[in-house]
Amino acid sequence: MRSLIGLLVLAWLVIGIVAAGQRGYYGDGRDVSCKTFGDTALTIVAGPLNYAGVNPKVECEIPEPSR
Repeated sequence: MRSLIGLLVLAWLVIGIVAAGQRGYYGDGRDVSCKTFGDTALTIVAGPLNYAGVNPKVECEIPEPSR
């Protein structure tokens, strides 16, 4: 039973990785920021839900350091 759950989780994440690739989240031209990292991570975690219309987005506001 444990190995079946492990395989299902692995398949779920692989589908999410493929979906993120199809959306163009990987590549040299993308600027790495909190938002782009969050969007990519949520797309991977959402897995097959991406193909059911889920399009997870992140709003990030990182505080600026004081001067």
